[in-house]
Amino acid sequence: MTVSTSRPRILVSNDDGYFSEGLQTLVEAVSPLGEVWVVAPDREQSAASHAISLHRPLRIKEVRERWFAVDGTPTDCSYLAVNHLLKDNRPQLMVSGINHGANLADDIMYSGTVAAAMEAAFLGIPAIAFSLVTRGPFDFGPAGRFARALVTEALSRPLPPRMLLNVNIPGGVEPDGYVITRQGRHSYGSNVVEKEDPRGRKYYWIGGTEYAHDDIPGSDCNTVIDEKRVSVTPLHFEMTDHGRIPELSGWNLQGFKRHGPGGGA
Repeated sequence: MTVSTSRPRILVSNDDGYFSEGLQTLVEAVSPLGEVWVVAPDREQSAASHAISLHRPLRIKEVRERWFAVDGTPTDCSYLAVNHLLKDNRPQLMVSGINHGANLADDIMYSGTVAAAMEAAFLGIPAIAFSLVTRGPFDFGPAGRFARALVTEALSRPLPPRMLLNVNIPGGVEPDGYVITRQGRHSYGSNVVEKEDPRGRKYYWIGGTEYAHDDIPGSDCNTVIDEKRVSVTPLHFEMTDHGRIPELSGWNLQGFKRHGPGGGA
């Protein structure tokens, strides 16, 4: 499946499915910049987070040249693309999206769009996740233009192999520039709706719709929601809460000796 070319190879995926409008827009945006390969889920996988399929086989369907649908998660798609389909000529950059909706703040933990990019970065491929912050209508034009500008710049310089950027573009407006941001905090409420099926068995819908975000200057939420600018948030994989280490070092568990680090023996 290797195609001989001197152009940079760009891997594209998403969580909305290989047929989605956002993916089509992203492919069109980056196609002039390199040799594009699409490896995306065969159906919508929103909120799949970083799930990977370890207990069932996966199937790959070639939709057309360099365009593949996988019956798995966004993480599966990146894994198969890097370690199988493109293993002999790895991509220089991976882009994910353009997601049909926001991936701001706490969304990052649940997002399949971000997970596809994160898996590529885990595997040593610099990656960028793109999302359009709206619940509709979806005009991907501005997001596509920003994606092309950012990818053009990214390809012009040496990139760290585990670089991961999360990009959110405001919907319904032409963005007033962009800001390099930090991850914010928001919520959609905590509703659990209980219903009953025709056989009398209860079922539940989780996830609220009452959106609110904390006012954190320089955050992705403030930038996109309040200022109507694009947010570009660099992410990393280190999740250790270093500030808690001294606190936990003061704990004493009866019958167990604590060893270092953190001041132990």
